[in-house]
Amino acid sequence: MALAIRGAFLVERSCPQERRTPCLAPGPSGLPASTRSSCAASKSYSLRGRQLPISYAVAAPEEAAAASTSAPLQQQGASVFQLHRYPGLSASAATALLTKGRQTVSQKLTEIVSEQCFNIAISQPLNAEETDKLSWLLRETFEPDMLTAQSRFESALNGSQPVVEVGPRMSFTTAWSANAVSICAACGLSKVTRIEPSRRYQLHSSQPLSEADIARFAVMVHDRMTEEVYPAPLTSFATNVVPDPVYTVPVMAEGQAALEHINEELGLAFDDWDLKFYTKLFKETLGRDPTNVELFDMAQSNSEHSRHWFFRAQLILDGQAAPHTLMKLVKEPLDANPRNSVIGFHDNSSAMRGTKVKALLPSQCAAPGDLALQERDWDILLTAETHNFPCAVAPYPGAETGAGGRMRDTHATGIGSMMGVATAGYCVGNLYLDGSHLPGEDPSFAYPGSLAPPLQVLIDASNGASDYGNKFGEPLVAGYTRTFGMRMPDGSRREWIKPIMFSGGLGQIDHHHLAKAPPQVGWLVVKIGGPAYRIGMGGGAASSLAGGSNKADLDFNAVQRGDAEMAQKLWRVVRACVELGPDNPIQQIHDQGAGGNCNVVKEIIYPLGAEIDIRAVRVGDDTLSVMEIWGAEYQENDCLLIKPEARQLLQSICDRERTFLQVIGAVSGDGRVVVRDSRAPPDSPFPVDLDLEHVLGDMPNKTFEFKRLTVSPQELQLPRDEVPLVALEKVLRLPAVGSKRFLTTKVDRCVTGLVAQQQCCGPLQLPVADVAVMAQSHFVLTGAATAIGEAPIKGLLNPAAMARLALGESLTNLVWAAATHIADIKASVNWMYAAKMEGEGAAMYDAAEALKDAMLQLGLACDGGKDSVSMVASVADEAVKAPGNLVVSSYVTCPDITLTVTPDLKLPGRGVLLHVDLAQGRRRLGGSALAQAYDQVGKESPDVDIPLLGRAFEVTQALLRQRLISSGHDISDGGIVTALLEMAFAGNCGIEVDLPLPAADNTAHMGTLFAEELGLILEVAPTQRSAVLAAYKDAGVLASVIGKVTAEAEVQVNVGGQFELSGSTAYLRDVWESTGFQLERLQANEATVAEEQDALAERTAPRWHIPFTPSFAPRGCLDSPNKPRVAVIREEGSNGDREMSAAVYMAGLQPCDITMSDLLAERASLDGFQGLVFVGGFSYADVLDSAKGWAGTIRHNARLWNSFLAFYQRPDTFSLGVCNGCQLMALLGWVPGGLGDLPGGLLPDIRQPRFVHNTSERFESRWSHVIVQPSSAVLLKDMEGSQIGIWCAHGEGRAVFPDPAVFTQVVDQQLAPIRYCDADGIATESYPQNPNGSPQGIAALCSADGRHLAMMPHPERCFLGWQHPHKPPSVQANGAGPWLQLFHNAREWCAAHAK
Repeated sequence: MALAIRGAFLVERSCPQERRTPCLAPGPSGLPASTRSSCAASKSYSLRGRQLPISYAVAAPEEAAAASTSAPLQQQGASVFQLHRYPGLSASAATALLTKGRQTVSQKLTEIVSEQCFNIAISQPLNAEETDKLSWLLRETFEPDMLTAQSRFESALNGSQPVVEVGPRMSFTTAWSANAVSICAACGLSKVTRIEPSRRYQLHSSQPLSEADIARFAVMVHDRMTEEVYPAPLTSFATNVVPDPVYTVPVMAEGQAALEHINEELGLAFDDWDLKFYTKLFKETLGRDPTNVELFDMAQSNSEHSRHWFFRAQLILDGQAAPHTLMKLVKEPLDANPRNSVIGFHDNSSAMRGTKVKALLPSQCAAPGDLALQERDWDILLTAETHNFPCAVAPYPGAETGAGGRMRDTHATGIGSMMGVATAGYCVGNLYLDGSHLPGEDPSFAYPGSLAPPLQVLIDASNGASDYGNKFGEPLVAGYTRTFGMRMPDGSRREWIKPIMFSGGLGQIDHHHLAKAPPQVGWLVVKIGGPAYRIGMGGGAASSLAGGSNKADLDFNAVQRGDAEMAQKLWRVVRACVELGPDNPIQQIHDQGAGGNCNVVKEIIYPLGAEIDIRAVRVGDDTLSVMEIWGAEYQENDCLLIKPEARQLLQSICDRERTFLQVIGAVSGDGRVVVRDSRAPPDSPFPVDLDLEHVLGDMPNKTFEFKRLTVSPQELQLPRDEVPLVALEKVLRLPAVGSKRFLTTKVDRCVTGLVAQQQCCGPLQLPVADVAVMAQSHFVLTGAATAIGEAPIKGLLNPAAMARLALGESLTNLVWAAATHIADIKASVNWMYAAKMEGEGAAMYDAAEALKDAMLQLGLACDGGKDSVSMVASVADEAVKAPGNLVVSSYVTCPDITLTVTPDLKLPGRGVLLHVDLAQGRRRLGGSALAQAYDQVGKESPDVDIPLLGRAFEVTQALLRQRLISSGHDISDGGIVTALLEMAFAGNCGIEVDLPLPAADNTAHMGTLFAEELGLILEVAPTQRSAVLAAYKDAGVLASVIGKVTAEAEVQVNVGGQFELSGSTAYLRDVWESTGFQLERLQANEATVAEEQDALAERTAPRWHIPFTPSFAPRGCLDSPNKPRVAVIREEGSNGDREMSAAVYMAGLQPCDITMSDLLAERASLDGFQGLVFVGGFSYADVLDSAKGWAGTIRHNARLWNSFLAFYQRPDTFSLGVCNGCQLMALLGWVPGGLGDLPGGLLPDIRQPRFVHNTSERFESRWSHVIVQPSSAVLLKDMEGSQIGIWCAHGEGRAVFPDPAVFTQVVDQQLAPIRYCDADGIATESYPQNPNGSPQGIAALCSADGRHLAMMPHPERCFLGWQHPHKPPSVQANGAGPWLQLFHNAREWCAAHAK
């Protein structure tokens, strides 16, 4: 667990990749009993924030520890037992908690001691062998004395040192438990039915704490929406929940009053229109009483969230009927310019025409098999949506399920599609960071207790989304962040108290899979994914309400639960079907989201209808009522239609991927949805029996009436004689302007190996890139690009200008990637407004009309989007509206992904800086970051001339194709001065510029520097200057030289020939980074954050040395029919198999896709393979420690263990483990291998090195630099001396050596062949050059004979030039990367050792 400080309090929360088991305890060797031996006493390092014992006092500590935990697990009687693992927190986390506790609870606190408690339910007592297995799973391998049956705090429970225990609510099984139980099942522990972790804190104080103190501490350390305080140790997971019955609501007798009553009771969010409509439907049309299930069903299916009533409504503006609905406005550009659109406004995603590609795909999908290049015709798709209400109530799980829901939308397009890359965005209110308010924040503002405060939302929601995406294996490559809270001149307060959590994603879809087949009678209605839980009840309706206006218990019912592990297994099933091409068994697919089954099932059976067996739905909680099974928004589920004859194929795929398949009904043809309950008492009404046309057919549109409000803006008033440098420092500290490293470092930006451009660029990898680019395959250079634009604060002054600027920013970001054509660009637009509040509906309409007109002028089109029209929160007696926002996510096909241009300056001492001015000299400060920094909005918003924008886009694209632009950046938040500084920051160099004064505004030098008028900054070589200027001039676009790039890292900015500001690049960059680092301290080890921040000013570009020439494999090797065979092994949760297979294949080896389920079911064996690769990812979501479940599956299955050990010992084999695979190889003892006395030369667990939590205590995504040292590693032959970049993406990569003697052997025998190094190539322990804190920079271990290599960094994600986010000129973007040599070496070694 990691500690994340949440605004004014602190709660234990998983940061991305942080295992939910904390830095705790030990375990037995886990090897077959015959291989265990007594272990001599050994010294140990200081680990995990405390000093381990210098020696062990027992001969066989793992056996003694197992004995100490065996008694409760072998007893009859109690239904839940506890095992305790100590300590519960690392030293740094405990220190942070104590500091916050003294601030929040009491200065009397002197120490907080913690332990983890595992609450274990078993169906039968465990025998000794089973107890041994479970003990090994729950404790740290090298600390066998730290897992105990008795709590260390038991003697103090009633003493002067109070103990507070908190853990998950018992209302549903956590995802952590689901994965832990899955591990147990794979290890033969089927008697274990549930394991839930709780946290215990013993409070030491100088004086006795009061009950109020203890209560405040409990509040501080748990999330009330997902957790609870345990007043005593759990004895049972049973709850007192009794399933609610199905009953009828007396509409026939009581009319609308009956609906009003149940509307209040269940929080259905029916408005007056709904109440009248449904009263008439049942009383007059159907002539019967509805059931409670039917009303709940319709409340979700027909909520604003699901049906988008506002967008379809007739709007009355200033007394006149609007000529179009909002839906008509946003669709009009697509009607006018369909061009390359293949899906628009009629599926879960939008899609555009792609191209034929060569991709590495499995030869069969329901069984293990080789992968080979296949030609496919793949289109590009985009999904973008928001998940706002759940993130306001419970930010972490809300964001998890928001990201997960968007992912399912991506893969449920057509009849199944493929994931690609993700984007994310966050809009929250004022942060009120401890010790320093950001510029413009009003300390007097109050916040509702029912919603999370903005700081908590920003940290927890971004953690939740990041963690989910990391575990799923979808790289997050672009995004935005904005904070705002202000009292307007008219006295109203505008703030994102109800936040925006935005999630977008690019993907691909087979061109032959675009259309969902119409249902046919007899087709099966199938659910795939995880079981049903009592979660997300009424989420669709709750999301349609103002934040804070619902009952607190109903808000809790809408809280959701994310399980990224299940999501990934679900997607693997869909992908397997998709990759069957014409044999895809899916006829229709819809993802389950808002409304649960009651929405998704009706969608898929419409219009023919079906009878559904509610008891065929797999449940994870036997106390669920029929209404809950039908309506809960439990995640990680899809609904499919398949032909009966396809059932066996789909079942075999689901079995292989360990995903549940449930046939819940069949298409009937009667046009009705009938839900049957086989357990219902006789004569009970059907829970649901409705004509689909009554609930999904054409329904009358609603009408809304608005008057436009007159805005009376005020001129921006700055302090007299304000110095530009002071103003700049204020602006650079705003989250919308400053560094986003607190978001980019914790998200995986390289998984899949298809990322050609992500957020970071330049030698220091700063997050300033404008556009995200992905490749369609590892074997082609075609791809897709996406970029985001939004300008909500300008909308407070001019909604129409805001819409044009949002589109414009999206395009000035997208322009830096090569597009097939400007007319090919499409966009998904997300609308977030308090639309039903006074004036807001009219503002939204004006924005939509302006966007429509701009798109028509440019020849672009919107092809999808989502809306959230209840962006208002109740605070005391005030309705606080969020600023209206539209987020434009543009996307386009790329003919060549290597043509992408980044902002980092690349020509120090010679670069020429050009300004492409899209405002034609205007410099308006309304809605700017400068105005916000001074707690104002200003008077006049910037705007953009749309035809001029189009011409500039096309000229820039032409120059980009000619490779005449060295660097480029857009002008947006913070103005031109920020754009220039970001280019210098990323290039680690200096600039000298002279900017012109405004042509038509009285904003003077401040307008020049800070106006957020759209424009472009280019760096070009002196020899290209004239040609570039002429190209813009010929197109009628104003472009001018404004300065030069200097080798000295100094900044000087003049305006109109007059000096305005100067400073060192390092100093100004530190200011720009300052708020990001403050936020980093709330989600990572403060010491490592300080180390990075303190050293940033001195960072230099790393030196590369490649002692060989990177090259592709000879054609003869690629075409050989007798290529060495390599098993690419994955466990559930692995996510790095495809890029690994691509690297293996590209080196002339034959990869084979093997799952652990294949090996367990004996569908595959290791015989016949010369190579074995354990891939990266999050096996079992890394619960019970990284790779622990994977290792347990092998070590606790005698047949499997013997098979793996035989492979390990064969002299003609090699193995490679990367990231999670590296952690696995350490747990198996394969590295450093050959140093011990166990069979195969393995070490006993208490001496065996391990990879544990990073010193930073969070997931680290870094483009790191390593040096390859001399060693016996066969895969690193001829690479010695290399100083090269490599991707790192892990949370538990710190090498730990429990036995110093083993560490000495590893160093002396050169068994640590790859080291993290500094810019000069010296192995380092400094953070972040060493991202995990491994001693002597150790990044890899190999066996003594050199055949087995385990490494934490990812060579398979940078074996091609274009995968490198920064590289020297010698590495060509369209060529091989240095790490392909590792795989060449594998091929050559196999050839030399073939039998």
